[in-house]
Amino acid sequence: MLNLSALLAGLLFGLGLIVSGMANPAKVTGFLDLAGRWDPSLGVVMAGAIGVGLVGFGLAKRRTVSLLGAPMQLPASTAIDARLIAGALMFGIGWGLAGICPGPALVAFSAGAPQALVFVLAMLIGMALHRITAGRR
Repeated sequence: MLNLSALLAGLLFGLGLIVSGMANPAKVTGFLDLAGRWDPSLGVVMAGAIGVGLVGFGLAKRRTVSLLGAPMQLPASTAIDARLIAGALMFGIGWGLAGICPGPALVAFSAGAPQALVFVLAMLIGMALHRITAGRR
């Protein structure tokens, strides 16, 4: 049951990314282009996602197990350190350059978008490099 609910949640998330335009790099770069032809519509999508997230995390913090009985696994650390800031900067720069972030990239990849293949390969290489370098610390 847990795997089925995860699959359904992932499909709903992917469908939401497609319907909202978040899986379309041109729409994302239009949102990020403040000096040109700015498209503010993704701001509404993000505001809605933040609202849903605030409610969801607020409810999750009060529980020890999920509705399906799995243990709650919420982040324990609230520290803002150099690694977090560097990671956020790299994420933002990559998002701005490519016009896509990991979730929408996987949706576009599964839809057969060729530019998503390059992004997903680069993402996997970056994850592997992180694993290698993090093990050295």
